[in-house]
Amino acid sequence: MAILKKGLSGEPVRRLQAKLGVEADGEFGPATDKALRDWQTKNGLAADGVAGPDTFMAMGLYELVLLKQGTRGATVKKLQEKLGVGADGQFGASTEKALRDYQTKNGLAADGLAGPATLAQMKLFKEITVDTVKSSQVPASAVPAGAPASVAADVGGGVRSIWDTIKGVFK
Repeated sequence: MAILKKGLSGEPVRRLQAKLGVEADGEFGPATDKALRDWQTKNGLAADGVAGPDTFMAMGLYELVLLKQGTRGATVKKLQEKLGVGADGQFGASTEKALRDYQTKNGLAADGLAGPATLAQMKLFKEITVDTVKSSQVPASAVPAGAPASVAADVGGGVRSIWDTIKGVFK
């Protein structure tokens, strides 16, 4: 997961809600959707109710930035420029391959995901630092049983990515 939208829950949603000034219950419901759309409108972003890397960057939620296949936007374009691949703003197979190559050459987990640890190493965004990496992590014990380990490789040492706390809400 690299985006937040209605129906999801977890720590990333709680942080988004805190930034939006709505009840931070960790469940992305109608109030969060409305607040996000209003924020996006006021800040010149597409008011689609989906928080992805460009929204996180604009909001200062750098610890939530996660670029992976399927992600798109200005943040992806900047990554592509740094990697020297076609900078169309759409994270596809060639971007993933170039990212894995970069990660391998630089001693990072070669998972093809550009989370805070990879982005801090790349020095791609001045706002994404070692402190950002720390704030993007939760203790491994805080990750619910059965949570996907899809982004765990970007962190280590008894901690997991904050994205591992995400789950869908079906009501």
